[in-house]
Amino acid sequence: MVAHYVAGVLDRESMSQILESLCENANYKPGDRVKTLRGSAHGVIRRILDDGRVVWQPEGTQSELTALPESLLREKESPRQ
Repeated sequence: MVAHYVAGVLDRESMSQILESLCENANYKPGDRVKTLRGSAHGVIRRILDDGRVVWQPEGTQSELTALPESLLREKESPRQ
């Protein structure tokens, strides 16, 4: 990801968030709000599989996606207006 920043593909803020999230322990649990690394999709963790992968549901869909925990970022809770 640092190479993506150097190449100009990833902005500084996104790179910083990704690096910080890699330093955190990714102990997701059902109900946690997450987003993709680039922030293009947001959703909710539905369940954790035995092999450690997470099943999550993007906002606005009925679909469920399976991902490695390191491919998602926990969303910081922000007050709703």
